[in-house]
Amino acid sequence: MPVDTIIRGGTLVTPTGETNASIAIDRGEIVNIGSERTLPEASETIDASGLLVMPGAVDPHVHVDDMFSVDSYETATAAAAAGGITSYIDFAWQAWVGELGIWDEESSLLEGVKRKQRKGEEALIDYSLHGALTREDPSVFDEISDVVDAGVTSFKMFTAYEHGLSNGFMNLAMQHIADEDAVGVCHTEDPSICDTLTDQFQEEGKGDAKWYPKSRPDYAEAMAAEDAIRMALEAGMKYYGIHTTCRKSADILDHFQNDGSLVRAETCTHYCTLDDSVYEEMGNLPMIAPPIRKEDDIESMFEHLQNGCLSVVSTDHCAYRLDQKQTENWWDSAFGANALQVSLPIFYDEAVNRRGFSAPFVVQMMSTNPAHTFGLSQKGTLEPGTDADLVLLDPQESYTITADDNLCKSDFSIYEDREVTGRVKKTFVRGKLIADDGEIVGEPGYGQFIDREIPDWDQT
Repeated sequence: MPVDTIIRGGTLVTPTGETNASIAIDRGEIVNIGSERTLPEASETIDASGLLVMPGAVDPHVHVDDMFSVDSYETATAAAAAGGITSYIDFAWQAWVGELGIWDEESSLLEGVKRKQRKGEEALIDYSLHGALTREDPSVFDEISDVVDAGVTSFKMFTAYEHGLSNGFMNLAMQHIADEDAVGVCHTEDPSICDTLTDQFQEEGKGDAKWYPKSRPDYAEAMAAEDAIRMALEAGMKYYGIHTTCRKSADILDHFQNDGSLVRAETCTHYCTLDDSVYEEMGNLPMIAPPIRKEDDIESMFEHLQNGCLSVVSTDHCAYRLDQKQTENWWDSAFGANALQVSLPIFYDEAVNRRGFSAPFVVQMMSTNPAHTFGLSQKGTLEPGTDADLVLLDPQESYTITADDNLCKSDFSIYEDREVTGRVKKTFVRGKLIADDGEIVGEPGYGQFIDREIPDWDQT
């Protein structure tokens, strides 16, 4: 019996190296790797000559179809597929009532999981969820084991904003999360410092976007990170620091990190490629929380990715329209920017072409590590027996980023007119071609919810 597909002639990229080989796919899984003559016959053969064949990117930090995004699951997953992302982890919110919330009444964390799963029925790629704790209601502690049983094995907590948690409540939450051996995901900014500076700038009329990063300084991020990590270590909880932006915060992570068995962290594509001059150039469009920092902080991101303190590069994708961003004062603007469609090519170009890192380095940071960190054992790898989530990337093709190509609902790009070399040509999810040279050829609803395992961080 022939297998479904053979991809031949490409260069296979794993975290440990590159090899010229062909890859056989059958019933949605990788079944064999070898020379074309050693593999079985196939119903379809795809010529990948001159292309890199990589495991699909796994993005563990996206916002879709909620108060932080105008995207639907169809539009967000279309953008992801076109950009070589084959699975992502979104947020299931414990509903709260407030200025930022979109609900008329509070609801449970488990209801938040079911709500996002209903929205995910139109997904083109596979997805999973983090549970997000947003209220200081101890009843949520009784839900944690049920949420884990539902395949959601990580829990996000904010230290700031109206849905932020006090250290006292977060300390208790971490103990309950640790009891389940789950992962705590923390957004760290010191609220007192950020709120006081914001109030000061409002009183002084400093509404120009250049003042935004000054309202959330790097030391405020580092201070909150230190508190959160200390609590996590006391609780014995796996701690994952999201969107690390700066040297001060990364150095805190490095100080507390031993072997990665309890402390891990990510940065994002924008923190690896853009500095705070973008606020002068683009106004509110690159307003992201925490802010884009200084040139030295970009260097620090790569230093800490190289030494292993930071081990994942994500997007923090938030799709907004121009009318939500272009306000007179920065504090009235929406926080966030879209990135799913361009993150892989931009990071590949920055890391490989501009900084001399390898393609396996990119695979490790954007595929293998996030999958392992969050219990996605079938993702982020080219190992036989795992899902055939594959990306064919042309390392020689150059093109210019423009919002005109956006498949998400956002009508701008913070990377507008940036030229990159390295273009996604084909994206497969469980063996099915979803995106072909920027065009979506898959059907909404093909994507599946991923019931995640408790990750084992003792494994390197």
